[in-house]
Amino acid sequence: MFILGDTAYGSCCVDVLGAEQAGAQALVHFGPACLSPPARPLPVAFVLGQRPVHLELCAKAFEAQNPDPKAPVVLLSEPACAHALGALATLLRPRYLDLLVSSPALPSPVGSCSPEPEPLERFGRRFPLAPGRCLEEYGAFYVGGSEASADLDLDPDLSRLLLGWAPGQPFFTCCPDTGQTQDEGVRAGRLRARRHYLVERARDARVVGLLAGTLGVARHREALAHLRNLAQAAGKRSYVLALGRPTPPKLANFPEVDVFVLLACPLGALTPQLSGGFFRPVLAPCELEAACNPAWPPSGLAPHLTHYADLLPGSPFHVPLPPPDSELWDTPDVSLITGELRPPPAWKPSDDPGCLALTLRPPLELAESSPAALFLSSRSWQGLQPRLGQTPVTGAVSGRQGIAIAYEDEGSS
Repeated sequence: MFILGDTAYGSCCVDVLGAEQAGAQALVHFGPACLSPPARPLPVAFVLGQRPVHLELCAKAFEAQNPDPKAPVVLLSEPACAHALGALATLLRPRYLDLLVSSPALPSPVGSCSPEPEPLERFGRRFPLAPGRCLEEYGAFYVGGSEASADLDLDPDLSRLLLGWAPGQPFFTCCPDTGQTQDEGVRAGRLRARRHYLVERARDARVVGLLAGTLGVARHREALAHLRNLAQAAGKRSYVLALGRPTPPKLANFPEVDVFVLLACPLGALTPQLSGGFFRPVLAPCELEAACNPAWPPSGLAPHLTHYADLLPGSPFHVPLPPPDSELWDTPDVSLITGELRPPPAWKPSDDPGCLALTLRPPLELAESSPAALFLSSRSWQGLQPRLGQTPVTGAVSGRQGIAIAYEDEGSS
């Protein structure tokens, strides 16, 4: 038996890398989980916890916010309150006819098969929809949070629900202890406005930093290649950075990067956006897709995909890049931040024979400069000059002693 802790990236992901180093044959994951498919097959048991829920208060709050008994509503909750949704639905179903109960999308046992069709899986949850129904028809009633932390924007699980839920449907949150409810329409609008701003920043960016935020979630290599292809197609230069968990001091070491894109699980990709304090904005893969793919639906019509696997081929949400000769690349585009006209991207496919041709250039002409070199040349201070061979050699002497606020040779002040 091994006890694993201090993960390199997010604590919500299954640490299959640590389990592989320990030679583990199975894992028990304690606490909140994003329920993303791991990169390596390994039996995992999840212990999400069981937070007490006052069913009578939550039922009264539900009836107060949903006076129409025929309106379709989905019961949602934080992972620790999922055990009480069935009992809450039992209290409400004598009156409410179209009530849907979600459940955590825990992995099915290996080798198990059911003759019934699999329910819809989104946001790390399963929704047993009836045939012919879609999730966009339902409102939401979320059980979780607390009154002490009124600013629930820091909760990435609730934030991905607010971003991905249908904008025209109501969304209410309920405190499981007191039954206090709150309409989340205003906060959902702020989160979507923040997303539109990040898309505009990505369109204006020339240099994109791709942050490797996971190594244990399935298809992360394929997603990284997809993001690099997106940046190249839009005429941007991309750099792949492996820094572990991103922090403002780490990312401040790369001032030449205009925006960062965090390739992580759905919860990990939203955490830096909500916490703030970064020198450059940190985007989710969906924002880069909306900024670099001209075939992507316009704002307000495209869904906010919280998991990068939804952007890859094989997903029903995948939108392939248009060919280089498509007129979508030549559509005029004006930045909503600077007000300037963005030039169309000039790029060639990787199999173009012209990419391998060599052209003669005059001597001492710089064929191509990296964005980092151009950024360094534009700075007023570029570091100490080496002056190799121009400084006479002298013996070492004693320097100043003391602290910066009061050196010994400065006297008292």
